Amino acid sequence: MGLFAGKKGLILGVANDHSIAWAVAQFAMAEGALCGFTHLPDRPDDERQRNRRRVAMLTDTAPNAKFLMPLDVNKDEDIRAVVARAVAEFGQIDFVLHSIAFALLDDLKVDTMATSREGFKLAMEISAYSLLAVANAVKDAMAAKGSIVTMTYFGGEKAVPGYNVMGVCKAALDSIVKYLAYDLGPRGVRVNAVSAGPVRTLAGRAAGVEDMLGLYEKMAPLGRNITHEEVGRSAGFLLSEMSDGITGEILHVDAGYNIMGSPGRLLDQYRGQLP
Repeated sequence: MGLFAGKKGLILGVANDHSIAWAVAQFAMAEGALCGFTHLPDRPDDERQRNRRRVAMLTDTAPNAKFLMPLDVNKDEDIRAVVARAVAEFGQIDFVLHSIAFALLDDLKVDTMATSREGFKLAMEISAYSLLAVANAVKDAMAAKGSIVTMTYFGGEKAVPGYNVMGVCKAALDSIVKYLAYDLGPRGVRVNAVSAGPVRTLAGRAAGVEDMLGLYEKMAPLGRNITHEEVGRSAGFLLSEMSDGITGEILHVDAGYNIMGSPGRLLDQYRGQLP
């Protein structure tokens, strides 16, 4: 009997095989979960349906992946359609993984104060408000001990140069986790976040993950970077009933980077150069 035996859930945010959402899904399905997946809608003029194809290449070979459908989180009707499909397929939803974030590249490349007004609205709606919208749509279909987990990053807690407007969005997302935990608590539904250190993903490359990897390796107490699989297992823990007394929390999976108040061992290479 696996950790997710008899459990059914939604995985929102897989883009390709490097997505953190896919690592979480793989762990959950290996432990017995049945999962429904979504993908970014394809443009009407994209005959190859690239977004769907990238995810279908993964889900088509996974026996526990039960459906795949498009989702634009800016459209409430899309969110309702996904929830309706999950209810039709599963009857009841035990867990939801929300791994969705977006900002225009032009806004990510500039100082935070130079973020365009429309770009700010778009980034905030997709990266933060979407969790509220999904939770509201799914609440009546959630099991009594259901769990919702979203993916965040340390840039929402501290200023991380280069993360810019996305850090502001993650700060909003972190707060939403707490308020949703309160709202959904009487239903027995828990809401938590996983704050992952840098890993190579499609979104990570846009946010400058390559520059962060070396810093984390030098500063983190464990002296290394994390893996997709580590994030997958940790998010899986929060999605499972193993964590049924935990809600409103942000679990850092970053080799300990977040605890550091100084550059730590990184200082060693500068000793002798400092005054």
